[in-house]
Parts: sequence; C-alpha cells; structure tokens
Amino acid sequence: MEEDRRKGIKRRLFGEPKPVTAAVFHKISLIPVLAWIGLGADGLSSSAYGPEEAFKALGSHAYLSLVIAGMMVFTVFVISYAYTRIIEHFPYGGGGYIVASRMLGEKPGVASGSALLVDYVLTITVSIASCADAVWSFLPLRYHEFKLPFAALLIVFLIVLNIRGVKESIAVLAPIFFTFIITHALLLLDGLYTHSDRFGALIHGFRSGLSADLSTIGATGVLAILLRAYSLGGGTYTGIEAVSNGLQIMREPRVQTGKRTMAYMAVSLAFTAGVLFVSYPLVGIAPVEGRTLNAVLADALYGDWTGGPLISFITIFSEGALLLVAAQTGFVDGPRVMANMAVDSWFPHRFSALSERLSMQNGVVLMGVSALVLLFYTNGSVSALVVMYSINVFLTFSLSQLGMARLFIQRRSSDPHWLRHLSVHAVGFVLCVTILLVTSYEKFMEGGWVTLLITSVVIAGCYTIKSHYRKVEKGTAQLDEMLMNMPVFGPVNSEPVNPKEPTAVILVSGYNGFGIHTLLSTATNFPQMKNIIFVSIAVIDSGTFKGAEELDRLEASVKESLGKYATLARKLGFPADYRMDKGTDVVESAEKACKALASEFPRIMVFTGQLTFRLEKFYHKMLHNETAFAIQRRLQWSGITTVILPIRVRV
Repeated sequence: MEEDRRKGIKRRLFGEPKPVTAAVFHKISLIPVLAWIGLGADGLSSSAYGPEEAFKALGSHAYLSLVIAGMMVFTVFVISYAYTRIIEHFPYGGGGYIVASRMLGEKPGVASGSALLVDYVLTITVSIASCADAVWSFLPLRYHEFKLPFAALLIVFLIVLNIRGVKESIAVLAPIFFTFIITHALLLLDGLYTHSDRFGALIHGFRSGLSADLSTIGATGVLAILLRAYSLGGGTYTGIEAVSNGLQIMREPRVQTGKRTMAYMAVSLAFTAGVLFVSYPLVGIAPVEGRTLNAVLADALYGDWTGGPLISFITIFSEGALLLVAAQTGFVDGPRVMANMAVDSWFPHRFSALSERLSMQNGVVLMGVSALVLLFYTNGSVSALVVMYSINVFLTFSLSQLGMARLFIQRRSSDPHWLRHLSVHAVGFVLCVTILLVTSYEKFMEGGWVTLLITSVVIAGCYTIKSHYRKVEKGTAQLDEMLMNMPVFGPVNSEPVNPKEPTAVILVSGYNGFGIHTLLSTATNFPQMKNIIFVSIAVIDSGTFKGAEELDRLEASVKESLGKYATLARKLGFPADYRMDKGTDVVESAEKACKALASEFPRIMVFTGQLTFRLEKFYHKMLHNETAFAIQRRLQWSGITTVILPIRVRV
C-alpha cells in the first residue's frame, strides 16, 4: 500500500512513463523554434548580464562602448560560425567534449568535459540569480533578503520540470521566451529611434574621449581598458555552445535543425547585445544600486509613456523570466555531457541511464543540487558567478577551436575550403584565449580561483573513476579470455524446454565471460535445474537513444548474444531458450520478464551474477549498480526464489 502511494505521488509529480518506440523520437524531438527556446535562450539571456559587466568595466571611458559593441557582434558571429562547423562534423552532440576528445586526445577531452559540466552548473546558477535580480529590481531594498530563497525555489521547480521531460519543460517556458523577444525588440528599436539625434554627439564624444586618453594614458592604456572591458563582458557569449551539445534532442535532419537553431541564436544575440551596448551611452544611463542597467534603461525610455511603468515592468520581468528559461539549458545539456562522459567511463555509468520519462534523471538531480550549493556559496552574486562562469566557458571554447583547427589541417588535402574554415577557428581561438587569460588574471582573487579549483577537483575525480573502471575491465577481460573460447564437447541437446521441469532463469547482459561464469556456476551448484532460459534487457540509455536505427541495432545485438548463450547451454546438455525485453530501467524490465516466465514455468529459480571485490570500498556502490540486489528484493517479495552468484574481480 505504501509503495503504491509513493508511485501515485511520483506519477502526479513527474508524469506517466513514456513508451520506448520508434515513434517516440519524433514526439520528443525539437523543431528549430523549440530548440531556439530550449537551447538558444541561454545565449540570448546572457545579454541581461554580459553587456552590463563590460559597460561597468569601462567606467569613465564609456565612449569606447561603440568599439566594444562592434567587437561583441563580431565575436558572436565568429564563435557561432565555428560551432556550426562542429554541428556538421560531430552531428551526435557532445560539443566541446567530443571535439576535444576526438581531435586533441583524452586529457584535453576530460578537461573540456569537466569545464563544461561546471559551466552548466553555473549556467543554472547565474541565470537564476540574474532572474532574481531582474525581478527584485522593482521591489524596495528591504525585501531583498527574500531574493535568495526565491532563487532556490526556482531551481527546485526546474529540477521537477526537467525530470518530467525536455520537450514538456520547454513547452511550459515558450510563452516567456516570446514575451522577451517582443518586449526587447520594442525597447531597443525605441531607444535607437527616439535618440537617433544623439548619434552625432556620441561619435563626437568618442573622438574627444579617445584623443584625451591617448594624450594622458597613451595607446597602450586605451588598449588595456578596451581589452579588459571586452574580456569581462565575456559572459555575453557563454551560451553559444549549447546548440552543438544538445543535437540529440533535435528533430531530423539534425544537422540542418542545429544549424538553423544556431543562426536564430546568433542573429538574436548579436542584435540584442550590440544594440544594448550602444543604447547605454546613447540614452545616457548609469548604474543604480539594486537595479540592473536594463531596468534603468527601460525606465528612461518608457518614463514619459502612458502606462510606461507597466511596460517597463513587463519588459524587465520578461528578462528575468527568460533567465529562468536559460537555466533550462544547464538541465538539458549538462546531463547529456555527463552521459557522454559516463559512456567513456569518466563518470559513474549510471549517469548514462534514462528514466522512465526518457530524461537523464540522475544528471538532472546532480546538476540542480550543485547549482543550489553554488547559489548559497556566492549568496546569489551575479558578478561573482559571471566570473566563474566565463572562465570555464572560454576554456572549453579554446579547446574546441583548437580541435577544429586541427581537424581542418588534417583535411587540407580533401576539403577545398579547409583554409577558410581554419582561419575562422584560428581567429576564434585567439579571441577565446584572450578572454580566458584576461578574465583569469583580472578576477582570479574575486572568484576565478574557485571555478579553477572546482574544475580541477572534477578532473581529478574523473581520472580516479576512470582508473577504477580500467582495473575492473582488466579483470573482466581475463574472465573473457578464460571462458569465451572454452572448448565444449558432447552432443547438443535439441529438446524443447519443459515447463513442468525445474527451470533456471539466468539474467545476462551481452555475451561475455561474466555471463558464462554465471551459467557454469548455476550448472555446477544447482544440478536439479533441467531447463535454462536466458533473459536479457535491451537497456535504452543515452548512448543508444539517438534514433530508431540505434534501437534496432541494439535489439539485434541483444538477440545475437542470447542466441549464443542458448547454443552454449545446449552444448552443455540443457534444453535452453531465451527471452528479451527493452526499457530504460533494468530492474523493472527484468522483474516484468521474470514474472511472465513464472506464470509459464511454475518451478523457476532466477540466477544473476554480481561483481565482488576483496575489499569493499565506499565508492563501489556508486560506481557499480546494485541491480542484482534490487532485482532479488523485488522477485523474492513476489515469491520467486532469486540467487546472486558472486563473481570475483581483483582490483
């Protein structure tokens, strides 16, 4: 009864399970507009804090904003073009992690992946903190003590929303996105139109300011101010990589969908960030305590309008709400990067698993909890978070540009346009490394060291996990070598399985020494078993959930392995057969299959193997699933005898 109640609450909170069928790929995939909302919102929302940080860094040298605006637009298009090439050449997603791993090697790959993971945690944190700042811009300072709890509740809300599924969460947030687009287009166009007469004064101010600075601090000083402001505004570009990381969730043809989404994001971000940066000095606004620059700009432009305060509120509220949508990117792409690393054994393998809602539940929860920790650690300070955010983003950007540059150098004999592509990635690499170095130097003591420390800890953790998995693989490889080529003599038993006889149901995963060991242990220790039926679950995880073709290949591979087991058992003298099912949860699928067999074979006993180590360490349960024990608990509760056979591995 208690279990049914828990399941009922879970269903209401997260929704009913989704069937794993070929049609599901079409239903949950995103068309370009939805991908622009779910992934492009991260890039577009950075206009809420990136330009502001750069403008504040200019200080009294605001005349340089014209130059910074041009540099921002140029950088957006260079990085976007570079990531469009990544979409073409790495169409299964993974972005910077996959590029660095494939083109630069294992060490740059894990550095890029770790930086990306920390980056996506910070995407969530900085977006939510900025959202709270924007909303609280319209409240008196005495209410600001409630801003942090409000931000924490928003993160919890997004955790629940993303466990329900990506498409569902984006559909809920779509109206917010389009409200932002409409209100900010009105804000920016109004600013340019109503203050067009000030362009002459702005250009004159640029000339006079530049002349004065050249005579006092010199060209080197001007360049240093320009470079510092440009680099500290690096948060403007932080969401550009999101599209290439999330290709798996896009509608076929994926590459065309991804490129179109990237174009939408690049144009919208370049226009919004560039015009905002020009509007600040054009309208003549200055920072105000407790308010964002965009809120001050909206008040200045709409102050004389009928209903101006309401329009200003809607504009800035939509900006804050868009930042909520942008946090969604961290929940969409972060778990996918984590899953790619889990498939490569840098992260616990369970992070590649899909939930019954076909979402990466483990990754979503870890990203959300980590974001909450950083939110409280920084007390929701956007300035501190943007610094931490930008450093990791540009570490990944730099490695991605370097990897793509190497790709086109390798293809110079086969790609007639290799030099053009190489030049773009070379320029992108220089820009990204410049921003990375300047930001790290300028802000190292203001939070930069924290993100570098966190990333280093994640990298060290990845190497520790990888080292353990390699030792286990070495041990299981020895088992494979001993058992997979084992000679078997004697007549083959071709009799059909008899439902009236004692039947051993052996749970296996792939044809390997692990499964053969379980078969031999069963035959040796339980001679009363007359039939053997092998059961395997085609596990749908992030590595296989890429299209209907992948599912077909997975099913064919599982059936082939089961056929080999059945053949081996018959050679050992047993009537044998096999059953298979597919699903995202091994425990539930195996329980279902075994219960079905119990109704067909009343005298069954279920057998499964479990890795056993000489010394159990605290991290073994985290790195190796407890599937065997979970299945045993469920089946024994249902009255089905289940035996776990130990398989020793020296690590």
